[in-house]
Amino acid sequence: MTTAPAAPFAILVAGLVGALASPVLEWVISRWMPRLGEMPSLGIRITTSILTGSLSALIALRFGLAAFMPAFIVLCILGVQLARIDFALHLLPNQLVVTLLTAGIIILLGAAALGGTGWGSALRALAGAVILFAGYLILGLISPGGIGMGDVKLAAPLGLYLGYLGWGQLFYGGLLGFVVGGVLTVLMLRLRRANRPSEVAHGPAMVSAALGVILLMP
Repeated sequence: MTTAPAAPFAILVAGLVGALASPVLEWVISRWMPRLGEMPSLGIRITTSILTGSLSALIALRFGLAAFMPAFIVLCILGVQLARIDFALHLLPNQLVVTLLTAGIIILLGAAALGGTGWGSALRALAGAVILFAGYLILGLISPGGIGMGDVKLAAPLGLYLGYLGWGQLFYGGLLGFVVGGVLTVLMLRLRRANRPSEVAHGPAMVSAALGVILLMP
């Protein structure tokens, strides 16, 4: 996917947007979704801000000034928060998942309308959302103890973003989620942070794998 390279200033701006949006979103979550608890600790807020800012800068470096680039900044901002919440509470809030999906559809379709990468990529993105959602739904029905309905719903927006970039990204992003999940499960069990595999949240692995493929796969 050919894109115009981003100037260092644009990369810096993207990083700042991600870093500043993170604490703002955490405040919004604590204000409008009180069932998730109060604001996270200062250490966690700093960590998520640095992580989100770094990922956003890398996205700008990866895609340059492409019209679809803001969609992937949104993925970084919301994806980090979803991973944080799922890790702590084993919960993927519908409001955030739907927001991630809706924002992705609007921005990616808008980019196609502006002549970004064409309607083929946009249609492939929609197909990717359906395919990954359906795959996770089947796995969730077969093994409800391993895959939760939150993971199934999260698969739709991740499939959207991966599918937009290509079928290969969709395949490897979906597959790598289980590999990363397996590694995290082993680590959590060894560190005695979990007593059995079902206690390890799968959302962080899904988000990590998707972002890794997006950033590293040509």
